[in-house]
Amino acid sequence: MPLTACPVFIDGEWDAIRDVGTSPVFNPSRGDTIAEVPMCGADVVNNAVEAAAAAFPAWRDTPAIERARLFFRYRQLIEENFDRICESVSREHGKTLAEARGSVYRGIENVEYACAAPTLLMGDTLENLARGVDCETMHQPLGVCVGITPFNFPAMVPMWMFPLALVCGNTFVLKPSEKVPLTVVILIELLEKAGLPKGVLNVVHGGRECVDALLTHPKVKAISFVGSSPVAKYIFETGTHHGKRVQANGGAKNYIIVMPDADVMRTVEALSTAAFGCAGERCMAGSTAITVGKAADYVLPSLVAAARAIKVGPTDAKTQPDMGPVITAQHRDRVFSLVASGEKEGAKIIADGRDVRVPEAPNGFYMGATIVDQIQDDMTLAREEVFGPVLNVMRMEDLDHAIEVANKSAYGNGTAIFTNSGKAAREFKNRVKAGMVGINVGVPATMAMFPFTGWDESFYGDLHIQGKEGVQFYTQQKVVTTRWFGEGVGDVWKK
Repeated sequence: MPLTACPVFIDGEWDAIRDVGTSPVFNPSRGDTIAEVPMCGADVVNNAVEAAAAAFPAWRDTPAIERARLFFRYRQLIEENFDRICESVSREHGKTLAEARGSVYRGIENVEYACAAPTLLMGDTLENLARGVDCETMHQPLGVCVGITPFNFPAMVPMWMFPLALVCGNTFVLKPSEKVPLTVVILIELLEKAGLPKGVLNVVHGGRECVDALLTHPKVKAISFVGSSPVAKYIFETGTHHGKRVQANGGAKNYIIVMPDADVMRTVEALSTAAFGCAGERCMAGSTAITVGKAADYVLPSLVAAARAIKVGPTDAKTQPDMGPVITAQHRDRVFSLVASGEKEGAKIIADGRDVRVPEAPNGFYMGATIVDQIQDDMTLAREEVFGPVLNVMRMEDLDHAIEVANKSAYGNGTAIFTNSGKAAREFKNRVKAGMVGINVGVPATMAMFPFTGWDESFYGDLHIQGKEGVQFYTQQKVVTTRWFGEGVGDVWKK
């Protein structure tokens, strides 16, 4: 049976390109290849960008309220096709259906935020800036914008980008991860059904060649990216070198500090979700727990029991597991090797998920929940982003030392503290170096109306994704100063 060929979408037409190389798309739960995605080159990218550029003038001049109404219709269509979208996310990524639903709801929140375009795009005015002089600001679109998205959230991260970019009056070229391109097809088909004009949004697929063509195309004005930090840095440097506005979100090493007075049951539940949710494949994963004082004695026994109780299995089955597979066999093997490096460097594995077996899906890419204790900050596991179901445990004597270690990280995405002490929480939130902070919240990922504010090597750029900063990123501000002369004032040309 021939594999599904994932099509591109250019100027309102779907096209299964067959004269280029392809990359396999897996069902990670089974290890089966379920589709092939084309590795597009500069010629296909150019066609997509030119289509977006040609569609820009008419879309820019479409009233903001009409653009918003398109997204009201789009939101309704997503709701009507919600289960279909979630099943696609689960199938090509390996999320449980519960995780897929949660991520799609987060995507819908961004669509809802975009529906507020008439308010979001309002400018400011000041009457009589000087005598008889008025001043106003307005937010105008940039032109062709680009979104390059990762494998870990096939629906949510694209919806971080294109709804806001489009409702601000830009046109768009989306390049989803070649590992998870199928859900995007559904999302764009629904946007078509909602009334998307031809050329306003286009979809291409590919790897390095495709990305470089987008980064360097002279008609591209802005680039949004989510992925690993090395690639984010490359996207930022290359895009800005070619005159683009860039927001590039990178990786993370998120620390969760556990104080001795933390609520044990709630802390264990939150740590399990933060570390092992989505098989650890998210940039907001709580990958390192720093236990302070006797907190390890209180929390670790229950945490180890919770990790060992997590059922791993195929997410395309009727009976849902607690955790699904990681994205590929190669990625699983990389995570295995990082755990082995911790053991070699002197850490202690107190819950080992490397030997997990799933008889009903023996070819899936599985790893069980893993906890590695007695991590030191010079170990490989302490420095590198694992992006798998692995929780490091570090032990500190006091909060000062815990904050100091957390602040040594090159990253700065998210961090959290679990405590019943307002003093400790206040000290932590003021001193810790990270863009998103949780107080008794294990995954402090922001909602659509707030920016996703990574720091340091977790973000390259100035204006973050989502919220008011997202509106600022996708628009440029114009200031108009106006004076009208009355009759007989000034030099008036006369016949």
